[in-house]
Amino acid sequence: MGTASDLIDAQSFTMTPTTEFAELYQRYYPAVFRTALRITGNPADAEDVLQTVFLRVLNQGERLDPAHAPEAYFRRAATNAALDLLRKRISHGETPLEQASSITSRENTALLKEQLRRALAVLDPADAILFLLRYLEGMSNGELAEMYGQEKNNIAVRLHRIRQNLQTEMER
Repeated sequence: MGTASDLIDAQSFTMTPTTEFAELYQRYYPAVFRTALRITGNPADAEDVLQTVFLRVLNQGERLDPAHAPEAYFRRAATNAALDLLRKRISHGETPLEQASSITSRENTALLKEQLRRALAVLDPADAILFLLRYLEGMSNGELAEMYGQEKNNIAVRLHRIRQNLQTEMER
């Protein structure tokens, strides 16, 4: 029977970040963290999302070309990872501590944000991402239309339907 260090030595893996990866991290970590924080509403969760996004990038290795990795890619990756985290939290029935305490006006805002997070977690992932990119990241309908390869009016209609679905979901 071997020790854990023997097991680690027996496995061959390389976790040495390259200069390119370090440059990507330095350049895009603020956008990833900011996006994750807006979605999760919690700095600790935002740090988890930050780690998830950059571990995924590191694991992609050669498949990710740093010269063609715009900020929009990282914001979208952060949105996906944050939604995954929220879905996981809902599926495990986790309840934030602030919901158990007495409700003040500040906590009402926190409760409303949590209801929105839960409603977003129930939406179709593509719709949730579109909503978050528009209303939390501040991308314009024109930018989203270009990103998704759709007409600006189609994006506006989709966003309207998404808002209606969110409202219905939050009223439950």
